[in-house]
Amino acid sequence: MSAVIALDGLLASRRLWRGQPAAQAAPDAIPTGWDALDAVLPGGGWPSGALSEILLPADGVGELRLVWPALARLSQDEGIVAVVAPPYRAYAPAWQAAGLRPDAVQIIDATPRDALWAAEQCLRAGACSAVLCWPQKADDRALRRLQVAAETGRTPGFAFRPANAAVNPSPAPLRIAIETTPHRLRVLKCRGALVPPAPIAFPTTTHG
Repeated sequence: MSAVIALDGLLASRRLWRGQPAAQAAPDAIPTGWDALDAVLPGGGWPSGALSEILLPADGVGELRLVWPALARLSQDEGIVAVVAPPYRAYAPAWQAAGLRPDAVQIIDATPRDALWAAEQCLRAGACSAVLCWPQKADDRALRRLQVAAETGRTPGFAFRPANAAVNPSPAPLRIAIETTPHRLRVLKCRGALVPPAPIAFPTTTHG
């Protein structure tokens, strides 16, 4: 896994450019890699070019395992996954075992005050295949900026937030809460479809 880098270096690097013909439309959804979850989400996966919120009762409850299959798909070829100010040092062997190239994961070092801005810039630039962030004390306005940036850059963003944020409205098209007793997923919001009435058992293996 690459060392921590500066945001300017990530955005300025020519090798991050993922230009596409103007007429080519972005896919509606990115398969999550979890069959039970794909089955209830609009389009069959994570929304493309949008912000997905993952709400956690505590750190380390499987939140990275939930997104790794999609990130492995998105980081194929020269795709880059920007990880903005993670709360813990990324464990490179685990990311590699999940199918991501060692150089695909770029850690953006930012203070809590600057992390939202850094995530917004990464999303808006359209230079990354995906952006992960851990917004702290983010209000509706801050989340809306991330959502607009994801739409502008046509980049999927994943925001990991505390479970108690569920009581507040969010502009994110998709909100999923991870529960631990028992271990399962609860879809709280999915724009374009009805919210599933029952939680989904947290899968232990991906499809394929």
